[in-house]
Amino acid sequence: MNASSPHSESATPASAILMVFASGMLFSCLDTSAKYLVLSGMDTRFISWARFASHTVLVLILFKSWSNPAMFKVASLPRQLLRGVFLFGSTYFNFEALRTLQLAETTSIYFFAPMVITALAGPLLGEWAGWRRWLAIVVGFVGVLVITRPGASALQIGHIHALTAMVSYCLYVIMTRHMSSTETAESLIFYSALAPALLMLPVAPYTASVPPSALHWALLLALGFFGGFGHWLLIKAYRQATATALAPYPYLQMVWMIGFGYVVFSQFPDGWTLLGAGIIVASGLYIVHREHRLRLKNRSLPNAEEEQLAKRL
Repeated sequence: MNASSPHSESATPASAILMVFASGMLFSCLDTSAKYLVLSGMDTRFISWARFASHTVLVLILFKSWSNPAMFKVASLPRQLLRGVFLFGSTYFNFEALRTLQLAETTSIYFFAPMVITALAGPLLGEWAGWRRWLAIVVGFVGVLVITRPGASALQIGHIHALTAMVSYCLYVIMTRHMSSTETAESLIFYSALAPALLMLPVAPYTASVPPSALHWALLLALGFFGGFGHWLLIKAYRQATATALAPYPYLQMVWMIGFGYVVFSQFPDGWTLLGAGIIVASGLYIVHREHRLRLKNRSLPNAEEEQLAKRL
């Protein structure tokens, strides 16, 4: 992909778009399955551990670990473990949020993550946003307030869990960006699954419960496939197109979430949730637009680190 070509900025391969759309479907299947298992009475900690344990096995197979030693090499094992903790926190608190919130609600709050990452990149990475992007962040936060309505009777512990999951995910992404220049892409993907699986292994026997049916068994074992294969599709997509070009398409996941929520749980988001989601999506798309403008302006000085990060997320 030639970054200097003006056509490479505007022409996004249809295959890359389809892979992003498919990854959104898989992530929606992950959340829908987790919500179904949580509502059936299974412990969230055990469900989260099972998700990463099966994810680890899938990564070992997908990356052909028997002939790919690069995935086991690390520059800093403590950082890899801390990054894995943040990803586990994101998953665990998201699953807890799904206990009381609709699928569309948790996804809407998650969509605020790019704006939080933009804000945190200044103090943590020295990458300060301009006033236009800060304005978009403020507007996006208004969208979160519309969804959660703090102080109103509609505020639930699930909103706190969803916000905690989103912040944990942002710290995971910030660490990924910080470590991308010293760690291989394979190791970042592998240890993000292995670390939570190992760290939660002592707790797993005490929180485990036998799935009550074959469907529950299938959903539990499929969690790692939904998450792992979804991330793999994103990696493949970002090898064909830039992060900027593909950034708007993950918002299509909202379509899957609303559909699964209605079909599986007979739930449809209320007007406040849809309004808040619209505000967050609009703010996120403006940040994407702003990044695109800056990218064109600085075309003669491409950001190699950003390109590498795009291939790892």
